[in-house]
Amino acid sequence: MTGSSCSINRLWDHSGVYWCESESGCFSSAVNITVQDNYYSIILVSPVHPVTEGDPVILSCRDKEQKLLSNVFFYHNNKLIHNGSRGELNISAVSKSDEGFYKCEHSGKKSPQSWMAVRAKPQPVLSVSPSWLSPGASVTLSCGGLEHPSAGWRFFWYKVVPMKSSSSYSLELLTGRTNWTEQNSYLINGQNHTAGYVCRAGRGEPVFYTEYSEPKFVWSADSHPAASLSVTPDRVQHFIYQSVTLSCSGNNTEWRLRRFTETGGLSDIHCSNWGTMTGSSCSINTDWSHSGVYWCESGSGDFSNAVNITVQDKHYSIILVSPVHPVTEGDPVTLSCRDKEQKLLSNVFFYHNNKLIHNDSREELKISAVSKSDEGFYKCEHSGKESPQSWMAVRENVSTPVSSFFHVMLIIRSVVGPVILLIILLLLWRCRCSKGSQSPAATDEMLYSETG
Repeated sequence: MTGSSCSINRLWDHSGVYWCESESGCFSSAVNITVQDNYYSIILVSPVHPVTEGDPVILSCRDKEQKLLSNVFFYHNNKLIHNGSRGELNISAVSKSDEGFYKCEHSGKKSPQSWMAVRAKPQPVLSVSPSWLSPGASVTLSCGGLEHPSAGWRFFWYKVVPMKSSSSYSLELLTGRTNWTEQNSYLINGQNHTAGYVCRAGRGEPVFYTEYSEPKFVWSADSHPAASLSVTPDRVQHFIYQSVTLSCSGNNTEWRLRRFTETGGLSDIHCSNWGTMTGSSCSINTDWSHSGVYWCESGSGDFSNAVNITVQDKHYSIILVSPVHPVTEGDPVTLSCRDKEQKLLSNVFFYHNNKLIHNDSREELKISAVSKSDEGFYKCEHSGKESPQSWMAVRENVSTPVSSFFHVMLIIRSVVGPVILLIILLLLWRCRCSKGSQSPAATDEMLYSETG
């Protein structure tokens, strides 16, 4: 035993399965070792560890002196692979069908057979942070889930683009100074709209690529002219078995509705399965599985704003009525509480981030001019029963360039106007003073100029 390595003399009784155990209770992967006795004069040289789909593999045959033998026949699951003999069996890109038992034959002598395991090509897991955008925020993509992430992997980053008349995506490589990064993270600055991303990794020459990750999305609640999604009724929470209409609009006539749920992941909404499709609007009868994040995708590659819809089951007898879209600073907002019959409830207490807003009950919570501090989770309570909580987003009131210009001009006018008026009055006063003190010669000269 030298350090963490153990060297043994090969004896027939050393055949078996080997693994490592640490003092902390961790177990390593296991390997199968077969020691051949004098009965066999040749052995098959095959990988002791599973090989990965797409990797190259070389099998060979050696004698007791470790001499590489030529004129060898190779067998896979007892079937001759090639009629002609060779020195090595080269598989340029192994696949799952190559898994099985192998043995070799030389000069009428066969080796024992060994199992070669083939594991699926690894698929990385992409994560995005944050999941919901603030306007102009940076988005960090992280590509993980790979064994030995520091073992020479290069990472490739893609943006997903909806394909026309299809539920799938095409991929656009996110290009920078190079088409890949050594780090397993990638920063995107100034992201404003809903977008989807994919990653994959590669290493070696020629490059061995992993599978593409599943797409992950970063959602924006802000609508834009090219694509927008609206919800009727306009609220986050809905009771089960009630009708909700989702409408896509923008610079396109072909739309598909996407939904992401914590349990089912990414899916299309096929409106015919649950309700009625009218133009670009889908009316569905809600059940508990419809809770999730929804957005529209156009055939021209546009993503709409995303909305969060929560369908309440029988556990809740009341819901909070709150806006499904972000509200703008300075706008009025009204929150209320309703029962399953859509009746507006009175004597209601409202909570913001789990803190009671007012000690007294009321019918509605009215905020005359919402501010950023009003952003957060809200819920209502009626007769000892609480609604689920919902997030109310507040966006900044950003002035447009035109309105900013006029605002500046108003300030200039208010400051400069009195100054100009004062200058005009001073000029008039000086002019009158000059007329009163003019000499006769000067007066004659003026009359001459006018008459002559």
